[in-house]
Amino acid sequence: MAAKIRKGDLVEVVRGRSSDEKKLAERNAHRAAEGLEPLKAGDKGKQGRVIKVFPAEGKVLVEGINLKTRHVRQGQTQGQTGGIETIEAPISIAKVALVDPETKQRVRVGFREDVVERDGRTRTVRVRVTRGGAKRGIEQGKEI
Repeated sequence: MAAKIRKGDLVEVVRGRSSDEKKLAERNAHRAAEGLEPLKAGDKGKQGRVIKVFPAEGKVLVEGINLKTRHVRQGQTQGQTGGIETIEAPISIAKVALVDPETKQRVRVGFREDVVERDGRTRTVRVRVTRGGAKRGIEQGKEI
């Protein structure tokens, strides 16, 4: 699974708490009636670029997604200032889906093997291509 998502790819969060304001307001109204604290909006449906992939842990770091607040102490040298920083935390690869950069739609990914000749040698190269999605208007076999 990690081989399908690479650094620089556009991904969308497909699992987790919704970021839809209408759904969140409805859910929080039910929670308020029960005397519970309201929930914050999540990252579901948001898109961002992959900063780093952690294949051993099965996680990816996506810009603007899964933001965490970190309290940083002031350093001994003059260059470091203390305070509260907001940084991205890794998110599970299973919770994100690859997005076609042209159509901005989620796509399923497969691989096609092409035979390429370089310097008199033939090599087999695996190329990422889109799969399925004819009903949603996604072109099948397009390179990503």
